[in-house]
Amino acid sequence: MANYTDRKEYIGKLLSYKDKDLIKVVSGLRRSGKSTLLELYREKLLNLGIGEKQIHFYNFELPENFIGKTWDDIYFGIKGKLLTDKPNYIFLDEVQNIPLFEKLVDGLFASKNVDVYITGSNAFLLSSELATLLSGRYIDISILPFSFNEYLIARGIDVNNKYLNYEPLFFDYANETSLPKAVSLRDEGYDKIHEYLEAIYKTIIDKDITQRHKINDKRAFENIVKFVASNIGNALSPNNISNTLKQDGQSIHHATVEKYLEYLVQSFVFYKVNRFDLKGRKQLATQEKYYLVDTGLLNVLTGKERTTDRGHILENIVYLELLRRGNKIWTGTSRNSEVDFVCKTKTGDVEYYQVAWQIDNEKTKEREFGALEKIKDNYPKFLLTTDGFTQNRSGIKHLNVFYWLLAT
Repeated sequence: MANYTDRKEYIGKLLSYKDKDLIKVVSGLRRSGKSTLLELYREKLLNLGIGEKQIHFYNFELPENFIGKTWDDIYFGIKGKLLTDKPNYIFLDEVQNIPLFEKLVDGLFASKNVDVYITGSNAFLLSSELATLLSGRYIDISILPFSFNEYLIARGIDVNNKYLNYEPLFFDYANETSLPKAVSLRDEGYDKIHEYLEAIYKTIIDKDITQRHKINDKRAFENIVKFVASNIGNALSPNNISNTLKQDGQSIHHATVEKYLEYLVQSFVFYKVNRFDLKGRKQLATQEKYYLVDTGLLNVLTGKERTTDRGHILENIVYLELLRRGNKIWTGTSRNSEVDFVCKTKTGDVEYYQVAWQIDNEKTKEREFGALEKIKDNYPKFLLTTDGFTQNRSGIKHLNVFYWLLAT
């Protein structure tokens, strides 16, 4: 089984910014393939005729590369190896492990003949001094785990086979994992995947969240994670989470809930989606929805009580795919209806998406089409379901979700 696909969208993005006067920041969940992406990009540069000596790769997950060194030790160490007469490509992997890393990045960026690429597993990278320091001088390339298409390729499955039964493969994808390394563990059995996911989650919680933000009440934090994971696709607010936990005999102030949610989003465990008022055409400040970076993590977060229904899991996967395709995303709401996703595309157009597992009766059909029919503008509207037989209605395109996911 392949360890990774070529991740061509991300490579394409990096190539389009090559030699541009911008720092390339590759961010995303731990183990979502950031280091592999840099390795693939490095291969690409070598194939383009760039010499080995022009490429400088530093992995700051390895303690020997930073322990006992200050940012300026590292800076002068790198500077000493640069070629003066040719462009240099510098890769700093997991750079947030270096205290005052923003000074290192800024110093290298200001140097002549230097193209800087950095990765980090925490949005802290961009919400910190770095963003202020580099305002307008960086581009963030946010990397997600495998899409359904990449997952099938990694498993050696021919995605062009018209007669493939996608449903069981989709269940594997949704129930097991979409994280590149974990997919390569399939041959060793599901237990290995589960152990791997548990280890990643534990590292994120311990290293990126509880230690960094000095959270003492780990139990309260875990309960919030579980609660949000069990409510994928439901509108939530710090207040209603706090009240629900109170009924369960746990007292967590809504301001604390809000902070914890922020940390989880910053570590790319959850993605937060704001509501959009369809009538007033404006973003609303309450009742956001949260989606999980990898639905396989539900097995770790909610354990045996994995109760999330398949409709919400499908919605989660569609959300991530819309994100991969470069959309800005909201959930749409008006007085008497709701639409799953309102998207602003890369070209600035608007699209609406409704997601349902299947339309198996008249009531479901009316509800799903009806939500889109109530929107009285002429922007494209899509209904995505697993149905083999699809039927358009009132200008709404009804598509099979598996084909839609594979239409890259």
